Amino acid sequence: MFERPDAGERAVLVHLDLHAVTEKDELQEFKELVTSAGVESVAVVTGARRTPDPKYFVGTGKAEEIRDVVNLEEADVVLVNHELSPVQERNLEYLLKCRVLDRTGLILDIFAQRARSHEGKLQVELAQLRHLSTRLVRGWTHLERQKGGIGLRGPGETQLETDRRLLGMRIKQLKAKLNKVRKQREQGRRGRKRADIPTVSLVGYTNAGKSTLFNQLTEAGVYAADQLFATLDPTLRRIELPDRQPAVLADTVGFIRHLPHDLVESFRSTLQETQEADLLLHIVDASSEDRQVNIEQVNQVLEEIGADECPQLEIYNKIDLIDGREPQIERDDLGSPVRVWVSALKGQGLELILEAVTECLQSERIHQTVCLPPSMGKLHARLYALGAVSQEEIAQDGFWLMRLEMPRADWDSLCKHETIDDYILSTDQSPCLAAGGEAQ
Repeated sequence: MFERPDAGERAVLVHLDLHAVTEKDELQEFKELVTSAGVESVAVVTGARRTPDPKYFVGTGKAEEIRDVVNLEEADVVLVNHELSPVQERNLEYLLKCRVLDRTGLILDIFAQRARSHEGKLQVELAQLRHLSTRLVRGWTHLERQKGGIGLRGPGETQLETDRRLLGMRIKQLKAKLNKVRKQREQGRRGRKRADIPTVSLVGYTNAGKSTLFNQLTEAGVYAADQLFATLDPTLRRIELPDRQPAVLADTVGFIRHLPHDLVESFRSTLQETQEADLLLHIVDASSEDRQVNIEQVNQVLEEIGADECPQLEIYNKIDLIDGREPQIERDDLGSPVRVWVSALKGQGLELILEAVTECLQSERIHQTVCLPPSMGKLHARLYALGAVSQEEIAQDGFWLMRLEMPRADWDSLCKHETIDDYILSTDQSPCLAAGGEAQ
């Protein structure tokens, strides 16, 4: 078995049109991924098939063509813009005599380069090990410790079994550490909820300008560059809205089409910031011809992590690349903001974003006044646990007159499990007064 190089500098790119793929710029996006990984593309091999070849994915003739290109260009690695099975990857490596990486492996490598925080490194390692665990078969047969013959028989452990055991132990350790990090994040979210501070999370396709916009709104100095997956580690900053109410803005990793499932699973604790946000700012590259496809890809990932029901406000960024487009807020028939056109790089329309965010957060909050009898002590305690009580007065007969302010989602959940509707005060009638008590 050939020795695998530690890193590939010169790469041959392979892309097949399988007729099921409709994204015309998928190859261009793959080239951008390769550039983001710091690899030099020396040649591109393209082809077309109706179905992938079971042995090489690309077919025998195309595989031999790739081998000739690799030898001609003296390439170190072959990058395939598709997901390869472990068998296909191994067969290609035997034929080409160089390292072969599929799209998932390439994205994992980029994430490994960009991880800076302790949590980010743990998540990337977990994703890499999960991916590697499917590619151990027959990879180390030359290190087999079970052999036959005189003096060599007996119990033993194959190198494959050893690798699987060590991988399983390490994955278990990483999950335990990430679980601890997840609990710390949950504690922070509970603290913000008790303080009634809403969370606004930036989501969007990779390289849509999320970090640039984040820096403009918070002056955080987060690394931003015109490359895919420039941001990996999540960053949270406090901002002040026009109504002088504080909010927490979260910058998250960008999404991409065919995002590896291992990454989604490993980054679930980070993506939970998105799942539990009060509002999602969906950042869209307005200058991209494929912006509608990118929007659909982002929504697909949001659905996969359970964040598809969170309220969304679309931010169409990079209007400086569109002639005649000015910053503005687009509203629906009810007058609610649904889309904001801005340029984060030029700082155009930032005040419109804050204005629209304020309106969205206010529309997603419930303001009610309730009057609870002394027998509803459990509900009274639950309202305080939710951080929903903004003001309380006690009537002479012990009734609680409470002014509530809470997210609509919390209110809807409360109404499903409690009979709080029976105690809402209307403008012309008070349950407290009807019971003979007056508010102090």
